[in-house]
Amino acid sequence: MSYKPVCLVTAPVGTRSGYGAHSRDICRSLIKLDKYDIKIWPVRWGNTPMNALHHDDPNDKMIIDRLLAEPTLPNQPELHIHIVIPTEFQTVGKYNIGITAGLETTVCHPHWIQGMNKMDLNIVPATFVRDNLKIIKFDIQDDNTKQKTGELKLEKPIEVLFEGADTDIYKTTREFSKSLVDEMDKIPEKFNFLYVGHWLQGGLGQDRKDTGMLVKVFLETFKNIKNKPALIMKTSGAGYSVLDRQTMLGKINEIKASIDGDLPNIYLFHGDFMDVEINELYNHPKVKAHVSLTHGEGFGRPLLEASLSEKPVIAPDWSGHVDFLKKPNAVLLSGALSDVPKGSFPDHFHTDGMKWFTVNYQEASFKMKDVYKNYRKYTLPAKKLTIFNKSRFSLNTMTKEFGKLLDKYVPEFPKEVKLELPKLNKVNEVEAPKIKLPKLKKV
Repeated sequence: MSYKPVCLVTAPVGTRSGYGAHSRDICRSLIKLDKYDIKIWPVRWGNTPMNALHHDDPNDKMIIDRLLAEPTLPNQPELHIHIVIPTEFQTVGKYNIGITAGLETTVCHPHWIQGMNKMDLNIVPATFVRDNLKIIKFDIQDDNTKQKTGELKLEKPIEVLFEGADTDIYKTTREFSKSLVDEMDKIPEKFNFLYVGHWLQGGLGQDRKDTGMLVKVFLETFKNIKNKPALIMKTSGAGYSVLDRQTMLGKINEIKASIDGDLPNIYLFHGDFMDVEINELYNHPKVKAHVSLTHGEGFGRPLLEASLSEKPVIAPDWSGHVDFLKKPNAVLLSGALSDVPKGSFPDHFHTDGMKWFTVNYQEASFKMKDVYKNYRKYTLPAKKLTIFNKSRFSLNTMTKEFGKLLDKYVPEFPKEVKLELPKLNKVNEVEAPKIKLPKLKKV
């Protein structure tokens, strides 16, 4: 068996999170490339559930078989890949790669740049993230004189590796589980917009996905008309508890109570869906279009997966997802940069001067109404988008691009050499010569 360098992956592979899904794909790509002896140390990701790996799934089993029981190895790994936020990057290998979704805003915390400068190579999922991180600079000041003594900026290599969609799962389909069919039968509307994403902290207009304003714009757009469409929301906070579900319903009802008139329906889908189930939801014939008013995405994985259903995708014309959502095949919304409220991120994430994108809500309303009224105009571009993304942004394509990056940057490590001693022939015994001693005379 030929020697392979050891690659330790430290990542939240078992979590139900965007970072968890990305980590699992990175691990599967590494295993498929077959360049390294893969060891995986699983870590948590906030409060998200750690139940994403299943022994009966072959794609998960290959990860499970490589999990470490303890965070120790007999020797220093040749390669360490750390998939977390940059403030947590650790250099435990002979060569170290940091993989992060990066930022959804114009500026990150200075500690992120410090973390990335510890690594030999940094990988991010979108050109938006790479280009912003390359131009961010912070002044370094003397604590006593307050005079500028230098600049903090990214000094290590940074490359883009998109998050590939598993096209064996995310694809057009006309096969649906009984449970989904039963739920969708309860929805009388034949035309439904679908939103998939978290509803994070922050007041109306201040949560990162701008989920609250999506609800408000939708209600204002379609109130008091006949044959209203509906909005299906597959959303949650950090988890899938009953309390979280009640919180989501409370937020929806609070916004509805602030608007007068005959309002369209909103349906909440809440819970832990498998990838196959989410894909079925994307493809259900009652779901006609996907919509998000997100303030910013490092990549926007659900939007890529949704784009593979041949349905129109409505999203802001800014941040990570514009790598794979392009006019005229996607419905992109204009807007402007605005200050990020402090309550929108945890304290250790927020920094002064941070901005994100706020869509033009009037344009968002117009586009949703036009997609609803003139749907056939948008179906052919949506199919073109599916065809392009299926080949360009697939998991298989990502694996190939990952292999190229590893070949380009990771050095050759000395191979273990077995020292073979020469065979020794047995020497025949030779009779020792007899030595005659002189006769000694008695003194």
